[in-house]
Amino acid sequence: MVNTRSQTKMAENADLFALLAEMKKSMEKGQEEMKKGQEKMKKGQEEMNKELEMGQEEMKNLIRAEKEEMRAYVENQVEEMKEHVNRSIGKVEEDVQGVKTEIDEFQEKISVL
Repeated sequence: MVNTRSQTKMAENADLFALLAEMKKSMEKGQEEMKKGQEKMKKGQEEMNKELEMGQEEMKNLIRAEKEEMRAYVENQVEEMKEHVNRSIGKVEEDVQGVKTEIDEFQEKISVL
């Protein structure tokens, strides 16, 4: 059997067509793998964002707790200072009353003279 030029050309074209079909299939497979990779990356990024948000919320809660603890500590210190000031005022009032009593006693002694 003798191949004519057109038969040879058709055989070459068929080989090229088969090669193109194989390349197309390979490209489609590569695109599908890329798509899966992108989806995996997107999912990973979403998980990272969730973890970041959880970490931020945890930090906010810690800061709130620290603020509350500090507020309670300051309120306690203020109450202690108020009590100290009131005790000091009470002592001063007692001292003033004592001095008034001494002055009154002294004035009585002077008036008797």
